[in-house]
Amino acid sequence: MPIRQITIIGTGLIGGSLGLALRKKGFRGKIVGCDRTAVLAQAKRMGAISHAIADPVEASRDSDVIVLATPVGAIIELIERLAAHLPSNTLLTDVGSTKAAVLTKAEKVFGKDTRQRFLGGHPMAGKENSGIKFADPELFQGATWFITPLPKQKLKGGVAAEYLAWVKKLGARVARLNLAEHDRLCAWISHVPQMVSTALAAALVQEYGEDAPLLESGGRALREMTRIAASPYAMWRDIALTNKKSIADALLKLEQRLAHIRENLDSRELEKEFERAHKLQNHSPRRHGEERLNRVSKE
Repeated sequence: MPIRQITIIGTGLIGGSLGLALRKKGFRGKIVGCDRTAVLAQAKRMGAISHAIADPVEASRDSDVIVLATPVGAIIELIERLAAHLPSNTLLTDVGSTKAAVLTKAEKVFGKDTRQRFLGGHPMAGKENSGIKFADPELFQGATWFITPLPKQKLKGGVAAEYLAWVKKLGARVARLNLAEHDRLCAWISHVPQMVSTALAAALVQEYGEDAPLLESGGRALREMTRIAASPYAMWRDIALTNKKSIADALLKLEQRLAHIRENLDSRELEKEFERAHKLQNHSPRRHGEERLNRVSKE
């Protein structure tokens, strides 16, 4: 049976973009939004949702798919709050940037039924700006959308299969990872870049003051490296708390690499570091995503 209703709890950048993208790609069912009243009003004006309901339990009623698009801490709380109110044929999924803590909560509340009722998800899409006003129907075009199903979780039929089909229609490449692999990988490719950008921007402010025209004089490289330093702390607090070990391990290795560079600014070791770094550009992100997508379609 086709998905007739999707509820998006959290209609900010990701949730709002999801609603806009679904509409643009031809989803004809109801899209219920759940958020603060003012946010819902704007989401409805923009066409991201068709119905606005502030209460999560009420918003979830009669939905085939419920997408939790809030910060990770709120996702964990919502799983517990909603579990008792959802029929067994409703798929609960999320877009959280960390997965181990989320799936731990899902298994706690759904028990042996978790494989039928919950699917962890994480679109690698976003901006340094948050909020519904920055929502974009093209946000997921070309992006990787990680899923973290439990072992032996079936994704070929039913609501999960149809939901993933819609994810692909949005232009995203679905990639399947286990929990540990996801959180470790995202620590390196998402969480550490954020911390590096934040640290660099904070160091520049401390060194030169808040009013120094650094971005104007620093050029494109500085602007690109500090762009995501504008990302909201409220979201990154939850990510740091729920992926602390992986982030800390990655930061330690990066610190060691930076120390090696610092100690070899006048030696050929610096050249070797540049040569090693250049190898990263030799890999095609799209090819990697397609290989992952092929794995999903086979399993």
